[in-house]
Amino acid sequence: MIIRKFEDKDLNSMIDIWNEIVEEGIAFPQEDALDISSGKEFFESQSYTAVAELDGEVVGLYILHPNNVGRCGHICNASYAVSSKLRGRHIGEKLVLDCLDQGKKHGFKVLQFNAVVESNTHARHLYERLGFVQLGTIPGGFRMKDGHYENICPYYHTL
Repeated sequence: MIIRKFEDKDLNSMIDIWNEIVEEGIAFPQEDALDISSGKEFFESQSYTAVAELDGEVVGLYILHPNNVGRCGHICNASYAVSSKLRGRHIGEKLVLDCLDQGKKHGFKVLQFNAVVESNTHARHLYERLGFVQLGTIPGGFRMKDGHYENICPYYHTL
């Protein structure tokens, strides 16, 4: 598997994977699916967008962008998505590790996650294993697809 900067030829697969996470309604804050036009604009607007490619197929991706502006512009944020068909194969870990490297290369000093859903134990264990520090818990900070609210756990990692 390789992690590389995305190319236009990857867009359909990227959009499918991204929309799968949005539709699941348990991790990303977005509620609207991407189409080819909005997807291209969205992925190109990031500081960096990468894909995980396995045997010529895009199986995951991440986006990296500033978390804030001005005096807090040195803090970045990221989101990760892995095809449901291939979860549990450490693709997410490889994406996070590459993202930490790219964040540093892009001049960021800290990677912060604003809204990791507390029940997303696989992601939380991965982040903690990779040295991320949980900042606390925000009660009821995420509205799940079914309408109930779950806690979110902000995390950070110094780059």
